[in-house]
Amino acid sequence: MQQVKGTLIPIGGNEDKGNTENEMYTLEFIDEGILYHVVKEAGGINANVVIIPTASSIPKEVGENYLEAFTKLGCKNIAVLDIRSKEDSEKESAIELIKKANCVMFSGGNQSKITKKIGGTTIHKILSERYKNEAGFVIAGTSAGAMAMASEMIAGGSASEAFVKGAVTMYKGLGLIPELIIDTHFIRRGRFGRQSEAVAKFPNLIGIGLAEDTGMIIKNGNDCTVIGSGMAIVFDGNTLTHNNEKILKEGTPMTMANLTIHVLSNGDQYTIKDRKVSVLPIEAPFI
Repeated sequence: MQQVKGTLIPIGGNEDKGNTENEMYTLEFIDEGILYHVVKEAGGINANVVIIPTASSIPKEVGENYLEAFTKLGCKNIAVLDIRSKEDSEKESAIELIKKANCVMFSGGNQSKITKKIGGTTIHKILSERYKNEAGFVIAGTSAGAMAMASEMIAGGSASEAFVKGAVTMYKGLGLIPELIIDTHFIRRGRFGRQSEAVAKFPNLIGIGLAEDTGMIIKNGNDCTVIGSGMAIVFDGNTLTHNNEKILKEGTPMTMANLTIHVLSNGDQYTIKDRKVSVLPIEAPFI
């Protein structure tokens, strides 16, 4: 199997954009924030950054917010690609932007909009090929933009009905990282239960739950490093000794025994292929 050369950066949503709205977060935006890491991985402030606000119901405003945030970081070459239909994903001007980008950043919103308007198009194919074959090419996504990276994509699910079969809805995502199921706003919206059910459905996959203002830098489709001010929760269903998801009727409470959970924070590392955790010493500084 060919080793992936590009970098994925899924983000849990509500990442610091260098304004006063996120005073609850403590990392210095310019030197340590998540978007700083996105720019750094893409090659620095001269990188071509393309923002895709397709998932959002207010794409114009969201695009402008990211333009402002990346400008604050010193980026010189930023474009917003406002894709609102499959036809937009086939336009020559859009395709050229994606071909020249060093970093593509998907906004939050509704992840199903990304798969419906971009999935299976020329842009999707170019993103997949460049991610597989080009070192230094970065695809970042926050909230919906992160969830759409997976093959098995969480499309919805009620936190209040968690831990019963049928509480989570799954669709096909962009398939950039088929080994993972990604969920976002994980702590604030109480999504432990719906990620548990997603992993019960696909126990060979790894569930990643990202808190707000928290992300992962995933290099070569394997090496994950946590960034940001919150936590990344890893669900490993490989260790399950009891999983009755397949035989239950919809609405029935589930049983899962020996599900392995890791709680990771800034600088901690996880490898997908061997499912190993490497934790930073307590006295280590934020990265």
